[in-house]
Amino acid sequence: MPEGAARPARGSLLGFDFGLARVGIAVGEFETGRANALTTLTVEANTARFEAIARLIDEWRPVQLVVGLPLSEDGTPQELTPRCRRFANQLGGRFGLPVALIDERFSSAEAERQLADAGQRRWADRKPMLDAVAAQIILQHYLDQTAHAPTA
Repeated sequence: MPEGAARPARGSLLGFDFGLARVGIAVGEFETGRANALTTLTVEANTARFEAIARLIDEWRPVQLVVGLPLSEDGTPQELTPRCRRFANQLGGRFGLPVALIDERFSSAEAERQLADAGQRRWADRKPMLDAVAAQIILQHYLDQTAHAPTA
């Protein structure tokens, strides 16, 4: 969402942790201000990936999408940043929904920590949920940042 733009007052959102091999997805609500891990897409083919996203959009009927933007520790773009921006542009173009980009630095590390703290000590146990939990963290950060933003 552009700086200063009003966010929707109500409705659900889908959040994305974009990766080349996997895309983590979370769902959240403006009313509750809470995000929850939803799923991880493991399809790499663009057509299949967007078909799966279309099914989730049909099911959840979000009013907005949020994509985590990968940045280096110092805040500069990294190798995946342009591909992530392209993914966000494709989401907006295909589904006609507003798409917000939000800094995702350290979201995967935080997801690792949360899963380990929840008792999933083995990597094999954490891996299937890691990207969805990272998407939840990204979406929760967005909801927290926009909690007091003007609404449409």
